[in-house]
Amino acid sequence: MSIIGQYVKQERRKAGLTQEEFALRSGLGLRFVRELEQGKETVRLDKVNQALKMFGMQAVPGKLAEREE
Repeated sequence: MSIIGQYVKQERRKAGLTQEEFALRSGLGLRFVRELEQGKETVRLDKVNQALKMFGMQAVPGKLAEREE
């Protein structure tokens, strides 16, 4: 799962929202929310930022973190 997808899922749950409710409130499609939370690598950055905006966040450039697998 991607870091952003994991973050969105965690914050959505903290807010007590289902994926469907989050999709409606954020103006995103349910399919996009599901794919984001599942870590799909080919998602649109503008939509990622639309999701993150719900929590006062945005995706910004940063150093690559070493992946633990």
